[in-house]
Amino acid sequence: MYATDSRGHSPAFLQPQNGNSRHSSGYVPGKVVPLRPPPPPKSQASAKFTSIRREDQATFAFSPEEQHAQRESQKQKRHKNTFICFAITSFSFFIALAIILGISSKYAPDENCPDQNPRLRNWDPGQDSAKQVVIKEGDMLRLTSDATVHSIVIQDGGLLVFGDNKDGSRNITLRTHYILIQDGGTLHIGAEKCRYKSKATITLYGKSDEGESMPTFGKKFIGVEAGGTLELHGARKTSWTLLARTLNSSGLPFGSYTFEKDFSRGLNVRVIDQDTAKILESERFDTHEYYNESRRLQEFLRFQDPGRIVAIAVGDSAAKSLLQGTIQMIQERLGSELIQGLGYRQAWALVGVIDGGSTSCNESVRNYENHSSGGKALAQREFSTVDGQKFSVTAYSEWIEETPQFLHMGEIIDGVDMRAEVGILTRNIVIQGEVEDSCYAENQCQFFDYDTFGGHVMIMKNFTSVHLSYVELKHMGQQQMGRYPVHFHLCGDVDYKGGYRHATFVDGLSIHHSFSRCITVHGTNGLLIKDTIGFDTLGHCFFLEDGIEQRNTLFHNLGLLTKPGTLLPTDRNNSMCTTMRDKVFGNYIPVPATDCMAVSTFWIAHPNNNLINNAAAGSQDAGMWYLFHKEPTGESSGLQLLAKPELTPLGIFYNNRVHSNFKAGLFIDKGVKTTNSSAADPREYLCLDNSARFRPHQDANPEKPRVAALIDRLIAFKNNDNGAWVRGGDIIIQNSAFADNGIGLTFASDGSFPSDEGSSQEVSESLFVGESRNYGFQGGQNKYVGTGGIDQKPRTLPRNRTFPIRGFQIYDGPIHLTRSTFKKYVPTPDRYSSAIGFLMKNSWQITPRNNISLVKFGPHVSLNVFFGKPGPWFEDCELDGDKNSIFHDVDGSVTGYKDAYVGRMDNYLIRHPSCVNVTKWNAVICSGTYAQVYVQTWSTQNLSMTITRDEYPSHPMVLRGINQKAAFPQYQPVVMLEKGYTIHWNGPAPRTTFLYLVNFNKNDWIRVGLCYPSNTSFQVTFGYLQRQNGSLSKIEEYEPVHSLEELQRKQSERKFYFDSSTGLLFLYLKAKSHRHGHSYCSSQGCERVKIQAATDSKDISNCMAKAYPQYYRKPSVVKRMPAMLTGLCQGCGTRQVVFTSDPHKSYLPVQFQSPDKAETQRGDPSVISVNGTDFTFRSAGVLLLVVDPCSVPFRLTEKKIFPLADVSRMEEYLKTGIPPRSIVLLSTRGEIKQLNISHLLVPLGLAKPAHLYDKGSTIFLGFRGNFKPSWTKLFTSPAGQGLGVLEQFIPLQLDEYGCPRATTVRRRDLELLKQASKAH
Repeated sequence: MYATDSRGHSPAFLQPQNGNSRHSSGYVPGKVVPLRPPPPPKSQASAKFTSIRREDQATFAFSPEEQHAQRESQKQKRHKNTFICFAITSFSFFIALAIILGISSKYAPDENCPDQNPRLRNWDPGQDSAKQVVIKEGDMLRLTSDATVHSIVIQDGGLLVFGDNKDGSRNITLRTHYILIQDGGTLHIGAEKCRYKSKATITLYGKSDEGESMPTFGKKFIGVEAGGTLELHGARKTSWTLLARTLNSSGLPFGSYTFEKDFSRGLNVRVIDQDTAKILESERFDTHEYYNESRRLQEFLRFQDPGRIVAIAVGDSAAKSLLQGTIQMIQERLGSELIQGLGYRQAWALVGVIDGGSTSCNESVRNYENHSSGGKALAQREFSTVDGQKFSVTAYSEWIEETPQFLHMGEIIDGVDMRAEVGILTRNIVIQGEVEDSCYAENQCQFFDYDTFGGHVMIMKNFTSVHLSYVELKHMGQQQMGRYPVHFHLCGDVDYKGGYRHATFVDGLSIHHSFSRCITVHGTNGLLIKDTIGFDTLGHCFFLEDGIEQRNTLFHNLGLLTKPGTLLPTDRNNSMCTTMRDKVFGNYIPVPATDCMAVSTFWIAHPNNNLINNAAAGSQDAGMWYLFHKEPTGESSGLQLLAKPELTPLGIFYNNRVHSNFKAGLFIDKGVKTTNSSAADPREYLCLDNSARFRPHQDANPEKPRVAALIDRLIAFKNNDNGAWVRGGDIIIQNSAFADNGIGLTFASDGSFPSDEGSSQEVSESLFVGESRNYGFQGGQNKYVGTGGIDQKPRTLPRNRTFPIRGFQIYDGPIHLTRSTFKKYVPTPDRYSSAIGFLMKNSWQITPRNNISLVKFGPHVSLNVFFGKPGPWFEDCELDGDKNSIFHDVDGSVTGYKDAYVGRMDNYLIRHPSCVNVTKWNAVICSGTYAQVYVQTWSTQNLSMTITRDEYPSHPMVLRGINQKAAFPQYQPVVMLEKGYTIHWNGPAPRTTFLYLVNFNKNDWIRVGLCYPSNTSFQVTFGYLQRQNGSLSKIEEYEPVHSLEELQRKQSERKFYFDSSTGLLFLYLKAKSHRHGHSYCSSQGCERVKIQAATDSKDISNCMAKAYPQYYRKPSVVKRMPAMLTGLCQGCGTRQVVFTSDPHKSYLPVQFQSPDKAETQRGDPSVISVNGTDFTFRSAGVLLLVVDPCSVPFRLTEKKIFPLADVSRMEEYLKTGIPPRSIVLLSTRGEIKQLNISHLLVPLGLAKPAHLYDKGSTIFLGFRGNFKPSWTKLFTSPAGQGLGVLEQFIPLQLDEYGCPRATTVRRRDLELLKQASKAH
């Protein structure tokens, strides 16, 4: 044990007052306090000890010789005049001062660097795994070499600093079971203002089944208790960014390619495009058996273009019938020197270039050796594409199989930023857990075959100072509660509200291959988590735990590959969920889909937190999940929440991206179970629960106005099920993009009538893309592959090939979809694909207050809306919500009919004779006004209700009820107002029935007739139901009248008429009070009619046969059907062309239309479109546009057309005519045999001259300047073929272009970060 009793020395850092810390304030992280000289020693012993403790301290004095010379000089010149004496003395003083200052400046420590504190003593504890180190008051140690100890406790003013040097050449590894930093203790590796330059590693070692556990912290940890200080600051580097260009499989645009093992006898030949690495031709020539095959190979090679790459390999044998002419062709065109002597069953492989000579040829021959390794021939050469991407072509005489790498998209596709995230995992400060080769002991080895017992960092309440930046944590976390890579445990407020002048943060961390989460924020508020990566982790990654954590800010963090863990039900996958049953009640078997399967990269358990610029990809379930605790859970259980999370306004949500997750990119819904398992509810504590609904109000007070939650700039793509699932209200989503998701965005209301007072959800200025040009790759969460998209090419698919893709999905409502654009929703023979759709198999209510306006549909949208049909996924389409699906086309932008309602084609409750059927949508378009009737019955399980409009008695609607097994079944048909309806049952009539008027405005009415036995007596009452307390007000009794005519005359009065001959009880449902906003009910309460029926009959109450035709009415139009609109929709669609994760940057959309030969002959134009402005040309030749890269939106500086006859003039223009700092856009039309510009495109961005002979079309994007951007591209097509439509997005005003910086670029994200910090 290392110890010292030294006292009285000033600590290197002064500690601030916080919590129960007893140290003085004044600590500034990263700043070393200059030391005053110590007082003189009081005794010889103390003087000796002081000199030992002050190693290498400089002493400034003259030497004995200098002192003696001075004394002699003074004796000799004692009688000189005063002036000379003064001069000499002054001169000596300045000489001494200069020497002192020179030495001081040479050795003065940097006061910002902890390791340069002159009070530190070098410490080298050696390699002793039994040594238990205690560093306490007066111990100020600098670790200078590798060490292994049992444990380290730093306390009572003790200080441990890792040594560093200016060139960063140190490499220090400290191995220990744990480091515990207690009251007054400090651990420093670098500082904010003096970052650590060398390599420092803390390895936490030990097995879970060995040694003792420390109270609170357990094993393998760095722990910070009250009063402790932990400051770790590595070298600053880019933590993560987005790819600048696409990295395809093996780096190639057309993916990697390998020859199959089962190749055939003869010569197997592949021809590869030297510019793009695309396989152009794949042929086999059986030159062993047939001379004609040898002649065919000769002709095949004769017509290959110069420069093509050719790979040849022998399969079995190829020499028997190989003609001399073919051999000469291979020698002449490919430069082979070994083909001439090829013998029987000799292995031969060649990679060469057509007309490249022997210097471009690599070949190999091996003799047949009975398939031993010596008989394999291998030839290999490296090449590069015109984009500068290197690739190798390898030919084997015995082919091997390779696994292609994943596609990593680096482009903006169809207006959506799909650039892949690139994270740098390494840091020069590393904290790691030492792990075993495989799983052992009680570490959930039934689920993991590797060791999951890593290290962990745990920070407790009232710490003095904790700041971590640019630290790598790997193999951290344990599959045990409370053991996470970084864990702020019940710390309370860690910003200025908690007394911290320098708010607590973690910045630039790399947490990878973690065994339990990434960063856990537990009972902690005001923490900043910034620029941090979580990669390949188990369980929720960025984890807010108990539902009380608020004011935390997550800024520019990246989470990738979040896998299931075992700790909480919400962490678990299917098998974990059903296997781990020790905490459920009795024999209950958990249901994975509803109890578990919610593992998320960002698990946000309270809405009052800020998410800015984050990315979540590859989660087993969700990228970002907001959930709402009914009460605090875990160790915070029992605390009184000042405000319920589900009522609390949302913090900042800005510019986040979610992709490649399975269940959803963004999920806002649900909570967790907050009670222990019991017979009443056998589910496990903290399993997923469906009880919470997000309904934010001012001050979290439901009596005050709602505060809309704003989701601003969400990019969601390639999520298997939902890009975003959002339940609650009011919620606004704006400036967002959804692409390649199973369902782009689903809105669900915050609850059900009558407990929900009504809210709204809106999406605006957003883009929805069904199937983009990002074809994806099979792997990760992309489990399904099939054909799709407008070109019907192979691509990743959500679910499977039959899953119906939808852009915007309506669950219930009310919703408002406006100023949004839909692109590329094209069905296949196997599935439907629609821009707008409805939740499938929906038993829930749905409202006619769903409003859609100002939407735009691209040319490749086959179904603007689809209401479903019986078949895969939709099943029988017969649930209540399926039948009542409806929305209001406010301006006709969906249907072409302004102020029209769109419902399912077989719904006759909403029809009139002028309605328009749209068969392919399974829809009907009608004019009119609509509302809902909420029907509730008591004690009538499994009872179906039939409602019929008097005008269409042959088309009744049968409703099963929202929950047929409930004691109080609920039915909620959408009805056209000012019409009559009858209601019937498939069993005995309910004795108690409630009718609520939902979405009725004042004086809106319908007439209803309910079927009862003829001997029934009634008590009918009216009242206003107050949702908050369930009380009734203004109760009125209905009185009977003697005829239907009398009832019609008195429809505004509380009257009913019972026609005993038909069994129909008639009454009018007419709203008496005004309704405001999105409320379901009037401002006075919910208008409700209660019918109590007395009868002894148990007969089925279906009066249809008697009711009609007696009460039949001829169909009529109440509100005239509008005329169909003509012309383009003005102002429809989003005004934004591109949605990126760097919205402060400007992008120029460029689109090329390149027709093929047949289209050209038909007269189709060639077009270059720049920011929506079309530049067309119809004659053969070249169109060249020069654009200023520094102007926004764009400025065309020159347009040049070179006709076919004058194409040669273009060469001189490319050499000298294009001004510096210019974007160059080039497109050809027609076949140009000799386009001799390859070498001229290299200065504009190509990596090498391209092969541009005999091309059908050529498109080029380049840049003239001193910078080669990543977006430069060349596209070519074979003769006779076009390139179709190509779209690119070019960044403008980059510093690299040399653009003058006129104004400071506004960074909304940084403004919001500053706002969030101030709000702390």
